[in-house]
Amino acid sequence: MLLHGVGVGRGLSVGSTLRMPEPLPEPADEISQASPAEEFARVKAALAHVAADLEARGEKAGGEAQDVLGAQALMAQDPTLVDDIEERLANHKSADRAVFEAFANFRDLLLQMGGYMAERATDLDDVSQRIIASLRGVAAPGVPESDTPFILVAHDLAPADTALLDLAKVIGLITREGGPTSHTAILARSKSIPAIVGVEGAEGLPDGTLVILDAGAGTVRTAPSTSEIEQANIRIAERLAVASAPLTPGALADGTLVPLLANLGSADGAEEALAAGAEGVGLFRTEFLFLDATEAPSVETQLREYERMLRAFAGKKVVVRVLDAGADKPLSFLNDEKEENPALGLRGIRALRASEQILTDQLAALALAESAVNDSASPGERVELWVMAPMIADSDDTEYFVSLAREAGIRVAGVMAEVPSSALVADQIFETADFVSIGTNDLTQYTLAADRLLGSVANLQDPWHPAVLRLVGMLGRAGRNAGKPVGVCGEAAADPALAVVLVGLGVTTLSMTPAALADVRAELARHTLAEAQELARAAIAATSAERARTAVLRLSAANAVG
Repeated sequence: MLLHGVGVGRGLSVGSTLRMPEPLPEPADEISQASPAEEFARVKAALAHVAADLEARGEKAGGEAQDVLGAQALMAQDPTLVDDIEERLANHKSADRAVFEAFANFRDLLLQMGGYMAERATDLDDVSQRIIASLRGVAAPGVPESDTPFILVAHDLAPADTALLDLAKVIGLITREGGPTSHTAILARSKSIPAIVGVEGAEGLPDGTLVILDAGAGTVRTAPSTSEIEQANIRIAERLAVASAPLTPGALADGTLVPLLANLGSADGAEEALAAGAEGVGLFRTEFLFLDATEAPSVETQLREYERMLRAFAGKKVVVRVLDAGADKPLSFLNDEKEENPALGLRGIRALRASEQILTDQLAALALAESAVNDSASPGERVELWVMAPMIADSDDTEYFVSLAREAGIRVAGVMAEVPSSALVADQIFETADFVSIGTNDLTQYTLAADRLLGSVANLQDPWHPAVLRLVGMLGRAGRNAGKPVGVCGEAAADPALAVVLVGLGVTTLSMTPAALADVRAELARHTLAEAQELARAAIAATSAERARTAVLRLSAANAVG
């Protein structure tokens, strides 16, 4: 039997499955025998315990996992939730029932908001389970223990569990829910764990089922033959060899350079990215400075963080995205009004235009950081700062942003192409922008009208779809005609086979999670530019994402044999 889902990375695993234990049962809705004050004291102690535990797990895990778990720790003590719990206790609910109802109510609100906030609903469920377990004095449901390596199967996986997985034991992940940008996917990718999310039928895999997990193909094969297992093990060995190969600049077989850059959420990931061979940063997300703040950070606060990132990549290019927030990532100081469809609301450049001071402060901090780093640097150590804005729809958005960037002293200003309209008027956008970076996650979401964080439509959230690739091709042609670079910083760049197609469509740089650099570097080196263009033509001629992927893989294999 073959199960399908959304693969995370290109890894393979062969092993037996082991399921996550079922969540704690829903607390009974009954009157508490203790006083509201006594129950509230218990709740406060449980909240503090869970928050401290999550913080400790985050410090131990480090990197992106620490950011995720830090956010969960804040959830555990969110004042709105605490007030809601206290109000329910005043109505003589038991402590665990009050916690359950308050978190469930907040979870439902997030689900209604959709997008980024809907994905946080899973995190709330996990925090709720941990608090209830603390109140009951039992262990919270978590990753099962085993004496032998196994492939973990779960409905979904909480960040606190993913962050501290024992990589000597957990050799793969299969989840029923989740999309390519869920926390499970993000953390699995950062840890280089082969994973497939959004797998329909995953709940039917009993413990001990022997499977081949192929993240590259997005498939789980049950009851594989001896021959299939042997072939999978050969491919696993080949990937290990690729990972240990000497680091070289990204390039095609004919010498065409394709710089390979890293996507980073803070300067903390710089060392890992450089060790993996990143030739710079293609997407530096600045949201970490804003999302947990009650007011916009000062120029001085931002300056310190930007300097840290730029110094880490001395002599290289760093592409910074200004704040990408709005209705789907509400900030009280930016826009916290409820919207019926936040994915189509006031987000990205739209939100920044409505709160221009936040944007001008950020641009000022970035310009100051570049000057501070380069003024004392030797010519070979000078960093090249590029700055881009998210959710650009047309030339008007482009002219607005580039004009402000120039006034602030930013020398290279570009835009992100995430809205289909940006591809349709790409020639107009390139009249003003110095470069375009394609965010394939959102571009796919908007092209196919499929929420990129919703597991039920994960099969539609596929950047291999010919409609998405044709838009990429339009941007590539416009960039070539204008003599300006076109990059990709979405998850599509981390798929080696798709990365070659993107280059064939006119993309000049690829940016991805550092864990994907080795696989992409190796795949590019197998193809000439003419072959990449041939693969691109095969992909856009297909009638579905699956057929595009199949056509490219077959043609690539035939070229290798030939």
